[in-house]
Amino acid sequence: MALETTFVPIELEGILPLSAEKKAQGWRFVQIMAVNTEAGIDLIYSFMKDGLLENYEVKGLQRDAVVPSITGDFLEAFVFENETHDLFGVTIEGIAIDFGGSFYALAQKEPMTVISPAQKAARDKAKKVAAAKAAKEAGTGGEAAGEKAELDAKLADMDPEKAAKVRAALEAKMKKEAAAKQAATDEKIANLDPEKAAKVKAAMEAKAAREKAKAAEAAAQKEGE
Repeated sequence: MALETTFVPIELEGILPLSAEKKAQGWRFVQIMAVNTEAGIDLIYSFMKDGLLENYEVKGLQRDAVVPSITGDFLEAFVFENETHDLFGVTIEGIAIDFGGSFYALAQKEPMTVISPAQKAARDKAKKVAAAKAAKEAGTGGEAAGEKAELDAKLADMDPEKAAKVRAALEAKMKKEAAAKQAATDEKIANLDPEKAAKVKAAMEAKAAREKAKAAEAAAQKEGE
């Protein structure tokens, strides 16, 4: 007899009713598989009976989600539930045989990831580039922060020693350009009527203060995400 396989989406609240139903109907528990995705963590519960393998998918679980244990119906599930907790950081409540995070002796704690180091580096770099863009869009008050974030993104893939030298050179260049820009502004103000110059200077300082506060608020919001 050929094995028939199905996949059915369910909600988190449906796990215990599903487990009880499968137990009552004489299904055999096969596994729980966890997968890291962009949306969160997917859990796939598999049961088998009479040549039919049914897989029930709970998609996009967030880190604060609490998953009920099915060991009350299928004691053998304790292996998979402890593994899911240790390797993926999923909180599973009521495991009959709970190793309390010590099911595996791990050099590095969860979360386990399916992306390669190169993919992770690319994602981290993309985040830094996005942060730089956001800082620049916040206004001139966030320009320095934006330039720094952009610089960090450019240097992320370099050899550390070479990156340090390039960083020092670029930071020196940015400071020199900023000083030249400020000097040009000061020269323009110096050529104005003293009363008008004072008003222009006060207006520029007020604008800079507003933009600095705006950039700081944007950075704080980004930090809290």
